[in-house]
Amino acid sequence: MSQKSIAIIGASSNRSKYGNKAVRAWKQAGYTVYPINPKDDTIEGLKVYRSVSDLPEPPDYANLYVAPAIGIKLLEEIAKKGIKEVFANPGADSEEMVERGNELGITVMRACSIVATGKTPMDFPDE
Repeated sequence: MSQKSIAIIGASSNRSKYGNKAVRAWKQAGYTVYPINPKDDTIEGLKVYRSVSDLPEPPDYANLYVAPAIGIKLLEEIAKKGIKEVFANPGADSEEMVERGNELGITVMRACSIVATGKTPMDFPDE
């Protein structure tokens, strides 16, 4: 059985941002983490990918830390990669996103993905 994996779209090297805390949370939970950010080369010691299309394999989940308007546009690329479940974190979610995800065969979970690891964002200090 292969290790579970997740793409963190909107990953950040800034440790105070949720896009960074999510990278740390999922990594600590034992997942293969694929940070996605067009500007960074590494985040928390992990290779950063520029886009979902650049990933070496389809992860089990995608995690959105981008504005809803951007997330909706990314859903088609996520579907083409074969990702079936997406966490739309508070502030990154919308009804339109859920509807578009359903049209593309993607389950959009409107929840804090860090909590899904059994942790909270406060468990990951900014320093």
